Amino acid sequence: MNLSTIKSPGVYINEINGFGNSVVPVATAVPAFIGYTPQAMYEGKSYTNVPTKITSFTDFQAIFMLPDPPAPADPAKQYDPQYYLVAEKSQPEKGDYMLIDGTYYSIVPDPNTIYYLYNSIRLFYENGGGDAYIVSVGSYGAQSGKAMTPGDQIVNPNVQLNDLTNGLALLKNEQEPTMYICPEATLLSVENNGTLMASMLLQAEEMQTAVAILDIIGGRNPDPVMWMDDITTFRDNTGANGLNYGTAYYPFVGTTIMQTSDIDYTNLFGGDLKQLQPLLSPADNPNPTVETIIGNIENPSGTPLTTSQYNNSLIAASKTYSTIINHVLTDANMLPPSGGMAGVITVTDNEVGPWQAPANTSMVGAASLPIKLSESQQAGLNVDAISGKSINAIRFFNGLGILIWGARTLDGNSQDWRYLSVRRTMNFLEQSCKLAAQAYVFAPNDKNTWEAVKTMIGSFLTSVWKEGGLQGATPAAAFSVECGLGSTMTSDDILNGFMNVTIKVAVVRPAEFIVLTFQQQQATSS
Repeated sequence: MNLSTIKSPGVYINEINGFGNSVVPVATAVPAFIGYTPQAMYEGKSYTNVPTKITSFTDFQAIFMLPDPPAPADPAKQYDPQYYLVAEKSQPEKGDYMLIDGTYYSIVPDPNTIYYLYNSIRLFYENGGGDAYIVSVGSYGAQSGKAMTPGDQIVNPNVQLNDLTNGLALLKNEQEPTMYICPEATLLSVENNGTLMASMLLQAEEMQTAVAILDIIGGRNPDPVMWMDDITTFRDNTGANGLNYGTAYYPFVGTTIMQTSDIDYTNLFGGDLKQLQPLLSPADNPNPTVETIIGNIENPSGTPLTTSQYNNSLIAASKTYSTIINHVLTDANMLPPSGGMAGVITVTDNEVGPWQAPANTSMVGAASLPIKLSESQQAGLNVDAISGKSINAIRFFNGLGILIWGARTLDGNSQDWRYLSVRRTMNFLEQSCKLAAQAYVFAPNDKNTWEAVKTMIGSFLTSVWKEGGLQGATPAAAFSVECGLGSTMTSDDILNGFMNVTIKVAVVRPAEFIVLTFQQQQATSS
């Protein structure tokens, strides 16, 4: 209360704040997904190219998924990949295949129909995901009506670099996201993929609020011998900027996200039953039941059955059809790991904090790997003397299953920023202190303000130290905060309106290499 404003006799109350401002910890696990969705519409409003925050899969379903038709019709298909069986002269060397009546068939998709975002969101929430941002850059494009060349990498021409980079740029206006994820980046050409990755790393470095979680082209169907070529290509195309704000995981993971009910005969040969029927009912060994079911599908009599009912009938009538569906399902369930990693990081942050490395843990829904890396093979991923770009492996261990076996950023040669947990902890501390310090913008640049800022930040860092986020036997050994004339500022700084605060922290680092030393000693007593 300003005493000069009192004009009449009476009793006046003057309240004095007993507690100073405090640092409110920012959220650390808020991924932003960029890609193509089944739709982007809610209550007549378009959400295409609008960064939209969701808190659950129900929110995603309401805005970005197609509405289901009334019963008894089947639910709307949110993802409709198309697969073809291509006859081969001999056993294929690459890709999935099956043997039907003595002929090998490669099982390959129409590349125009392959997308990853929808299933990556499902994998994210299956792994404990929470708040997230969705940037839908459009809906699915048209089919090509033909299969890709067996063994080639999938390049979807409907996935456009400009769409994804524009969606990424929209996140410059959002301070909350802490992870940038673009599952469909691997569906671009190698050159365009490199451009997008470099843009993600550069924006993460400029914003200083997020890290980019990258997937690697070739991780879906790696060559058992030449798979390191894909790693080399990735390293060559990532650029040199913002490496400590990026992390990459290899290989893809075979998941259980899609179930048998998600794939049916409409996903084969573009829905053309005339191409499917000869495989299920060949001329030299016809299957009358299959022919009857297909006839009813093409020319239904009476009340037609639903697609799922016809599909179940074909599965019961033909073992070959059931095997085809299982092969297609396995291929469609091969997903880039970035979405699942976002969920793993969310759970780790909620249970411990960003200083806990998101490693030595499993990924829910991961059932298989396209390549099982050994310890010696991982060495080439973890350490690279030339580029320094470390890549985190996802490996299978007997008795333990599939584990995330790496916790490094792409800046593997840096002593400061080698580990993902260190980078994310520093992001957390920096942004929390930055937002809290905004309360003192335009405050008097004097000792009272300096001490208030030091106390506020010191209390926050003490709480982080108590939670295990900083190392040291005492708070003084864990951090220091300096602010004042002669220590962090000069007289010119004060005249120019600058208040400089110097914060030093001892961040905990993961015990990546544990060395046990054994030595024999003589018995000292009988």
